[in-house]
Amino acid sequence: MLRTLFALLLVPVLSRAQLADSVRFARVDWTKNEIDKHVSWQTVSIDSLFGAKQHINVLSFKNRPRRLRIVFASAGDSLKKTSWFGQQHQAIAAVNGTFFDTKQGGSVDMIRIDGQTLDTTILDKKQNRVEHRQAAIVIERNKLSIVYGGTGPRWDQERPEPNVMVTGPLLLLNGQPHPLLKNAFNDNRHPRTCACVTTDRRVLWLTADGRHANATGLSLPELTKVMQWLGCRDAINLDGGGSTTIWLAGQGENGVVNYPSDGKNWVRTVERPVSNVLLLKQK
Repeated sequence: MLRTLFALLLVPVLSRAQLADSVRFARVDWTKNEIDKHVSWQTVSIDSLFGAKQHINVLSFKNRPRRLRIVFASAGDSLKKTSWFGQQHQAIAAVNGTFFDTKQGGSVDMIRIDGQTLDTTILDKKQNRVEHRQAAIVIERNKLSIVYGGTGPRWDQERPEPNVMVTGPLLLLNGQPHPLLKNAFNDNRHPRTCACVTTDRRVLWLTADGRHANATGLSLPELTKVMQWLGCRDAINLDGGGSTTIWLAGQGENGVVNYPSDGKNWVRTVERPVSNVLLLKQK
């Protein structure tokens, strides 16, 4: 399904290098697995994408699924592994969430779960928002959406949805790339985690490994292109780097199916504890 979609999305006006990458991506041989009747998982290692090795995992499921629930989970002021969240909540899948205080725990971006605000967004001294705090993932009536709030100090607190996770930067909105600042966070290659809603009303959770000879990682402009090639209408960056982890119930030794970068020897068993995650659960 994804291969056909990739081919349809190739744009004639792409530069020669971009076209070569998009064609290469459209032709990659994904390993496909059915996790649940309504959930698919695909993974691929690519020898050369944007001139570097990449290893990508994609989880795909219908938005507003009938027999499943899309939820956020938080460890409060503590930090837990993504696999711990998945197991503790008896989930089908888990992916790391938004940014957090690596020393003291707790999210540095607003998280509201079932109407209860657990953490609030940290603003600078002038009450301004940095780029990765200007958008959010929201869940209402079991439907995941990606919204842009901008630089206002209280837009996240004023959102009406019972479940809100501020994160970013925003990558795509209504099919159009969102402008990204030129800085090291955006332009350097790192492991990345991303969520998107596709044009055919599916949700994708993606991890791209990095910081290793087997996988370089992606810049945010490169990640934006990948999400476009996957058919995303709206896409948003989540916490990445050593936090990037995707967990699936019943897979491998501990359920982790990517290679978190804190495990320097290309292993799946070294996870960075995180503050919060997105979960896919049975109803």
